[in-house]
Amino acid sequence: MSKIRLSVRENVLSNPALVTQKMYEDYLELSGRGWVCELDGNIIGFSYAASADHSIWALFVDPNFEGLGAGKELLRLSSQWLFENGATSVKLGTSVNSRAERFYLAQGWIRGEMKTASEVSFRLDSTTCDMSMDIEA
Repeated sequence: MSKIRLSVRENVLSNPALVTQKMYEDYLELSGRGWVCELDGNIIGFSYAASADHSIWALFVDPNFEGLGAGKELLRLSSQWLFENGATSVKLGTSVNSRAERFYLAQGWIRGEMKTASEVSFRLDSTTCDMSMDIEA
């Protein structure tokens, strides 16, 4: 997952040491839940949902496998899990004027305020989310 995170072309970490292996591990079970998308036995994307603040902590797809639907499914699974665990609204942040920003808008997320000079917030309310699909654990 770290390899994918470091390979992205947008939302690049200015200091990769800020996201540690322990953070990835903690978000798997302690701080929320994590999912991966595999293709031919290789992980091509991942997402993490943070239960404490009902947010998507991470959603990244290997740039070599973009456009296959992995991001949509990972976002759906993460959001649905948060809603099923009590969230009425899910939030996330991403780089402004990016493909990610356009992706979240296309998925029905609501653009919010700027969090920083380069990061914009988004939210998805449970009333606008399609909850008809089951989560695979």
